[in-house]
Amino acid sequence: MSKISVTVDGMKNEDDVEPRMLLVHYLRDVLGKTGTVVGCDTSNCGACTVHLDGKAIKSCTMLAVQADGHEVLTIEGLADGGELHPMQRAFHEKHALQCGYCTPGMIMAAIDLLNENPNPDEQEIREGIEGNLCRCTGYQNIVEAIKHAAGNSSSVGASS
Repeated sequence: MSKISVTVDGMKNEDDVEPRMLLVHYLRDVLGKTGTVVGCDTSNCGACTVHLDGKAIKSCTMLAVQADGHEVLTIEGLADGGELHPMQRAFHEKHALQCGYCTPGMIMAAIDLLNENPNPDEQEIREGIEGNLCRCTGYQNIVEAIKHAAGNSSSVGASS
């Protein structure tokens, strides 16, 4: 077992974990952050996307021990009390989800995209989320939601 200290959604956590435990399983199974979805376990789908020190990563490609000393933000950590994050609100308002399986990872990737490029055009949005797969929506409403969030907030970043 390895001892790790990870701040997740603003709360410091110290746990003993198996050295081979993936970050996604630590978040879900140890901390109960089930909004972070296990999709493909191969980094192809992006459903497990979280932010590590402010950058989007696929948590199925990282060991929990590698997150030791770092900050992780999950979909559960975005809302401020009862107030949805602007990107969450945009996904709701623009009907950018159907089954919802890809939505947490898609939102986390979209926030990272807008942190790097606050005013992307449609092509830049499509390229920015290309590592996140959706089998239901056809992506158009997802793109519209990201455009909507970019246009309605000067700071859609994770800290807003």
